[in-house]
Amino acid sequence: MTLHRVALHDLPRRPWRNGGGSTRELLAWPAAAPHWRLRVSVAEIDRDGPFSPFPGVERRFAVLRGEGVRLDLPGGWVTVTPADDAVAFDGEDAPACELLEGPTLDLNLMVQRGAGEARLWRAAGGETIDTPTRWRGLFAGAPLRLVVGDVTEPVAADTLVWSDDASSPPWQLRQAGRTPAWWMTLTD
Repeated sequence: MTLHRVALHDLPRRPWRNGGGSTRELLAWPAAAPHWRLRVSVAEIDRDGPFSPFPGVERRFAVLRGEGVRLDLPGGWVTVTPADDAVAFDGEDAPACELLEGPTLDLNLMVQRGAGEARLWRAAGGETIDTPTRWRGLFAGAPLRLVVGDVTEPVAADTLVWSDDASSPPWQLRQAGRTPAWWMTLTD
């Protein structure tokens, strides 16, 4: 099994089309395909304004750092802070975004509609992913240890670890207490 790593600090910032922030793309998968099915990025939002639209894309969004944001989703305004679970919405909705107090750093998981079921959730110490997935990943907001099968892998802060090996052994997060980390999966 191949375990891939992408460090946030190694990636260039790209400005949003609307100028409201910047994005660092951690992954566009699969790399050999003409268009990505799954995309993981970290955005820096520094002012109020709408998100860019992504027609045909399902989005998952979580705040990593900062006070948080309010998003104008079809069901009404939703507040998202670093303590909250990820929110899901259609990419074409391009919600208005208001900063609660200052800039934020945010995790985005985007999946082309029909590519499979995507999930993004806060990782808890001792939690294991042992069900089959087409793709799985872990974003570490702080240094942590990930056990893959019988091997313990140290993971640096602000790093995405991922695998698209369908026969991957179980992954377990070895970290005491509530860790600033996020699981991501794509299943059929």
